[in-house]
Amino acid sequence: MRKIYIFLLAMIVGMEISIGAFLAPVVFFPASIIGEGVLTHFQSGQLMTQVFLKFNNVLLVVSVVAIVYEGLNLRNKDESFAKKISSFMLALIALILALAFIFYFSAYVVEAQKLGAQATSSVEFAKMHKASELVMKIMMIAQAMLFYIKAKA
Repeated sequence: MRKIYIFLLAMIVGMEISIGAFLAPVVFFPASIIGEGVLTHFQSGQLMTQVFLKFNNVLLVVSVVAIVYEGLNLRNKDESFAKKISSFMLALIALILALAFIFYFSAYVVEAQKLGAQATSSVEFAKMHKASELVMKIMMIAQAMLFYIKAKA
């Protein structure tokens, strides 16, 4: 089970890096690859939202697996108390941030997109989007730290 758990942590961090570093720039700036007139920024946002809605399912499963695994691991006598608590807290932080990303930020984006392109170009939307990026980065750091703690053992 431990190896599967470590694999899931590595997978979710890899997905987050791939979406942010490889997919988003291509989807949001297709003109730099294909030329002008491909997609509007709003249409690119709609595509990315669909990617994130699918990703959110995987994120939720991995986050729940992590908190359950770390909760059960609290009874492990082979690890130090500090390491067990640190791992549990990182999993808890990642879960809370994942839930916020899935049920708050993603829901906000979907609702804004239903209102049209004007709603997604507002100052409020820009602030929410920046906050969602920050949540994703902090969550990814917590997951990566958890991976390194677990992989090192």
